[in-house]
Amino acid sequence: MDEYDDFESIVAEAASPQESAFEQALRPRTLDELVGQERVREQLALVLDAAVARERTPDHVLLSGPPGLGKTTIAMIIANQLAAPLRLTSGPAIQHAGDLAAILSGVNEGDVLFIDEIHRMSRPAEELLYMAMEDFRVDVIVGKGPGATAIPLQIPPFTVVGATTRAGLLPGPLRDRFGFTAQLDYYEPSDLDRIVRRSADLLDLQVSAEASAEIGSRSRGTPRIANRLLRRVRDYAEVRADGTVDHAIAKAALDLYEVDDLGLDRLDRAVLDVLCRNFGGGPVGIATLAVAVSEERETVEELAEPFLVRLGFLARTPRGRIATPAAWRHLGLTPPAGADAGQLPFDSAD
Repeated sequence: MDEYDDFESIVAEAASPQESAFEQALRPRTLDELVGQERVREQLALVLDAAVARERTPDHVLLSGPPGLGKTTIAMIIANQLAAPLRLTSGPAIQHAGDLAAILSGVNEGDVLFIDEIHRMSRPAEELLYMAMEDFRVDVIVGKGPGATAIPLQIPPFTVVGATTRAGLLPGPLRDRFGFTAQLDYYEPSDLDRIVRRSADLLDLQVSAEASAEIGSRSRGTPRIANRLLRRVRDYAEVRADGTVDHAIAKAALDLYEVDDLGLDRLDRAVLDVLCRNFGGGPVGIATLAVAVSEERETVEELAEPFLVRLGFLARTPRGRIATPAAWRHLGLTPPAGADAGQLPFDSAD
């Protein structure tokens, strides 16, 4: 998984064995348990039910969308619904055709092979995967040069579930071999509220309706973040209160971890603050913004920028990034009199 595709901020913690166990415990195991993504759930249920009725392996499935929306969880659900073993790997781990051949040689009939960040596979491995997905065979090359020999290796029918946060980077021939593509969307606050309440029940944590709604509203439309915030609120409630989470406890805990009412964290606010206070609202290049907040360019571009654009606080223009009036208001600032944001002569190199 891309190191910038996860939500790394003040609310993200190092994954201890106990936290990893909680992650697994909180994952839904069936499509009926999955909250949100109603259209994807209905479509996927038809694909899986039809395959089971025909007693055949289902079409290959591509899951696309931002990080934290449940692509890995859905892959596990697919395997569970098919009563099939799940084999997990990732694109960065498959850098040679031989790496993929070794994985495929161990696949059994009906297995589900989950490839996370599939867009990061090497090109030779992608070309080998084409044949495996379409014809259920691969050609293993033995030797080098003119004496090299291709040995065909038959593979029993199996299903590839690919996950990507950047579908546009997938080559066309690879996309075409997926029979079903699901685009996951950000979750509504009401869905996140339900997810928080479900997770609280699994953690045996008492959470009021107002508290779960507060946590859900600050979760950036992402279940992974909702569950992480819930665990941090639980820590606060156990250490500084009686262990019960009401609205006041939830709000105090989230404020302590610098997650504001809209879900902005320290980095998000730093980007907006620098853009408005130091550069008059822009335009300013992403590289300049990154230096100004003492972060790597990729960190700002992958973590902060998409959320700020989605909220309507940041706009990307050919000349650079600009702060919208909504961003100024969120910071409690007033744009300079007569200033036309987007026209000021700051560095716009990207």
